[in-house]
Amino acid sequence: MISTERSPFGPSGQNPRSPSENPFLTISVTDPVKLGNSVQSYISYRVITKTNLPEFEDSEKIVIRRYSDFEWLHDRLAEKYKGFFIPPLPEKSTVEKFRFSAEFIETRRQALDMFINRVASHPELRKSEDLKIFLQEDEEKMERIRTLEIGYFKKKPADLIQIFKDVGSKVSDVVLGKEKPMEESTPEYEKLKHYIFELEDHLAEAQKQAFRLVKRHRELGQSLSDFGKAIKLLGSCEGDSLGKVFSELGSKSELLSIKLQKEAHNLLMNFEEPLKDYVRAVQSIKATMADRANAFRQQCELAETVKLKMINIEKLALMHSEKHGEAEMEYKELKAESEEATRRFENIVKLMNEELVRFQEQKTADMGLAFHEFAKGQAKLANDIADAWRNILPKLEACSSSS
Repeated sequence: MISTERSPFGPSGQNPRSPSENPFLTISVTDPVKLGNSVQSYISYRVITKTNLPEFEDSEKIVIRRYSDFEWLHDRLAEKYKGFFIPPLPEKSTVEKFRFSAEFIETRRQALDMFINRVASHPELRKSEDLKIFLQEDEEKMERIRTLEIGYFKKKPADLIQIFKDVGSKVSDVVLGKEKPMEESTPEYEKLKHYIFELEDHLAEAQKQAFRLVKRHRELGQSLSDFGKAIKLLGSCEGDSLGKVFSELGSKSELLSIKLQKEAHNLLMNFEEPLKDYVRAVQSIKATMADRANAFRQQCELAETVKLKMINIEKLALMHSEKHGEAEMEYKELKAESEEATRRFENIVKLMNEELVRFQEQKTADMGLAFHEFAKGQAKLANDIADAWRNILPKLEACSSSS
């Protein structure tokens, strides 16, 4: 089993290619840097790979990648690995004021790091030649590869938008089963579809409420900061004892404000973002479901065509037509295509069943960690708030008693 955990690059002084070592592949996406000007601006990342796998040329490699490079890898995997759940990419931001904010850049870096490590830890996806290209080729070659492969997309923007709309509509129709009667409908598959769509709804709702929690912590933190400043100013107008207590109360409020803002950031990175990532992961599963539905439809269409071709051959045989031999050749070709389509569909079904087990196991682990971090952070914050107010209560009571 390949380890993708963040660990030191081998014991000190040991040959990283030593056969006595367990095989490992560790990848880090670090150091986001803004490059370019105005609308041409983009963020670049250092992608650091450390491995002792023999199929990689370098045991340690650092390359510079941008978001479009990650997109290239994602699209290549989606094209070549039908039936697999391709790990999701973070969404793009088209709003300029958010696109280069420190928070957006960090959440995207974290999501890209998660994407590439999920690919690297997948038992099949990690074997991809495209992954090796992404991790090891220099920036100029990576750019040339990407440019060559997207050449056929050079259409007018309006045409391109329409293509994506058509594809999106097609995927939705296929997944929702609107393309009847060429629709797979078994109890097991219906149960799977129900589970996926229900999971998407519940994850989206949980992510929405996590967003509100983050916002609430930030707003409360800001309110405590403003309150702290105001109570300090009020204390400056009072006598020594009361003024001192008010000053301390203001300082406690400002300290708690910092703790709330910190916990808001932790909530964002360790709770809201993982939930958002799983919403995207369900979208990836739905894309695989669309591939499955297309494979099923192709299988049905070819099977039907083979039947019609067989009927035509029988008619030609009765008519002693000279086209009978040609029709038989076409029949054999079609039958071979039909059998291949059936194998392709059955393979996607098999892979999806295996992927679903992996997905549920990973989801259980990731969601367990996210909710554990959430509860731990909330418990610590509650204790810090209680301790802060508890420590100042005797001083406030003393002032009240003396007055």
